[in-house]
Amino acid sequence: MSDERPTSDAAEDALEKAHGNEVRATDADAWATACAEDLAAEKARRRTQYGPPPGSAGEELRKLFDTVADRLSGLQSPLLGAVAGGAAQQVVNQVVQQAKAAVEPVIERNPELFDHLAAAGNELLAAYRSAVESQERRWTQDRPQNRPDEDSGPGEHIDLD
Repeated sequence: MSDERPTSDAAEDALEKAHGNEVRATDADAWATACAEDLAAEKARRRTQYGPPPGSAGEELRKLFDTVADRLSGLQSPLLGAVAGGAAQQVVNQVVQQAKAAVEPVIERNPELFDHLAAAGNELLAAYRSAVESQERRWTQDRPQNRPDEDSGPGEHIDLD
């Protein structure tokens, strides 16, 4: 007889498995869907407010090189004169092209390298800031009460007026 009827615990487990997993799976899907929709809406809002997000550090370096090259190629130096200006312009263009040719393969082979370098630079900057802020706090703190004034030392006060 016990083989024919499951115990009450087994029946509850079977019922829970049949209905509980469906509800939980649906709830999890609804939660994931709502989160994804909220994230997409927030990204769209930020894109319209702030413009497109910055690319990787390698892409940003490539943009910087392009911008500098454009600025330098459009730059006319009044100090060099009209005759020397053309030759100087060619030298500037050649240097910019050589720099781009040297950096481009590195960016292509190791795009994550620049992301790591940027992260390391941010960490170094944070450490420097922390050190400077702690030093500034020590410099700007009031003198402790148990420390004698600087004027009461063994030295002689000299009036510079």
